[in-house]
Amino acid sequence: MASSALDDTDRRLLRVLQADGRITNAELAKQCHLSPAATFDRVRRLRERGYILGYVALLDPAKIDRALLIFVEVVLDRTTGEVFEDFAKAVRRAPEILECHMVAGGFDYLIKARVRDMEAYRGFLGDILVKMPGVRETRTYAVLEEVKNTVQLPV
Repeated sequence: MASSALDDTDRRLLRVLQADGRITNAELAKQCHLSPAATFDRVRRLRERGYILGYVALLDPAKIDRALLIFVEVVLDRTTGEVFEDFAKAVRRAPEILECHMVAGGFDYLIKARVRDMEAYRGFLGDILVKMPGVRETRTYAVLEEVKNTVQLPV
């Protein structure tokens, strides 16, 4: 089901669900001007077709000792399939890393990580990140202010 296959009602359902994944079916139906049965069927279809990947609780990073947000540019020593694969496996094992993206440009990967503070980041950098397979160079950017942080996609 391509993005263009979504009708206005599907888009409205997705917008409301992104804002509140715990909304009841009855309240979702009310907000989207549908019957509860039609709402249930549409949401089920959206899940089955892969539009809705899952539901999560968003946590306050500061309250769970993950207040410091860091972005890291990573340059690998070689750009071969094996190095990419080994690096990706190591990244998946590091709980501090929230996101890791292979990018085009002056470096190979962009990592988004959360740690307690700068001391914790220093430990993460020295004990984990630079020891990952293929890492030749890193550049760190500590976030001073989160101007916008959302997981809601425009629908």
